[in-house]
Amino acid sequence: MSKPVVGVLVMSYGSPERKEDILPYYTDIRRGRPPTEEQLADLTRRYDAIGGRSHLNEISVAQTAGIVRGLKQFGEQDGVEYRVYGAYKHWAPRIGNVVREMARDGIRRAVAIVLAPQGSKMSSGTYFEQVDKANSELPEPIAFHQVFNWHLEPGFLAAEAEKVEAALALFPETSRDELAVLFTCHSLPERILTWNDPYPAHLREMGQAIAERCGLKNIHFAYQSASRTPEPWLGPEMSEKVAQLAAAGEKAVLVCSVGFISDHLEVLYDIDIELKHTAEHLGVHLERTGMLNDHPLLVRALAEVIRRYARG
Repeated sequence: MSKPVVGVLVMSYGSPERKEDILPYYTDIRRGRPPTEEQLADLTRRYDAIGGRSHLNEISVAQTAGIVRGLKQFGEQDGVEYRVYGAYKHWAPRIGNVVREMARDGIRRAVAIVLAPQGSKMSSGTYFEQVDKANSELPEPIAFHQVFNWHLEPGFLAAEAEKVEAALALFPETSRDELAVLFTCHSLPERILTWNDPYPAHLREMGQAIAERCGLKNIHFAYQSASRTPEPWLGPEMSEKVAQLAAAGEKAVLVCSVGFISDHLEVLYDIDIELKHTAEHLGVHLERTGMLNDHPLLVRALAEVIRRYARG
């Protein structure tokens, strides 16, 4: 007797892999509106500063492979076959195409998850909009269970706490009680606040949970990497927050970009280059925690979340 099959759709943002891909990628992010020459040159410069490209796609593949390993073990225990598919919001294979592929493969029940811990209508919600659109066009739609957020999963928090503990060694002259620790995630337009969106609460909940695990007392929150649009975005922006901390007498700051799990442009450039330059100018010793990438605790936690949703 064959095992019941559960499809798993693992979604990530995606990134360009060659310089000539930056223009179509940027245009896609802008919902089909090409960037100006100045905007394109600025983004290209940022990629050049981190070696020409981000390795986000490869990291997402490695994370998905880790999830596959975890689900294989759970499937053997539960008598279920988990069939895992990877897709990108702004790269190939695209979410809609993969949903259609899942249907062609006979998937009738599935779990969809985004490789970002916190949830918002304007973050994880936009991935599920693409899932729903493609699914609604199928002759026989797939029954999807959608994981909106997983920001307080114990394995994820344990992995982040491990990275914090390792980074504390970079401040030998500052105690963990005194060290200013700044938790960040990607900014979103301020209008989400009118929707009672949980995104800001998720940032604080993650930071507080990690701080409790590590015995941190001097914790702060900020947003980063806001897009350049006319409307206001959530703040304080992380460079503004570091300036505030410097003005308050802080000489050492550890940044934990907890809203991201992978090394990519918003970490490798926005923090490692831009924010560090700002901190040096302010006389602040600034470091950041390492990203989780395909950390065993992270991929195990994600497999556990998927299993839980699959079991209803």
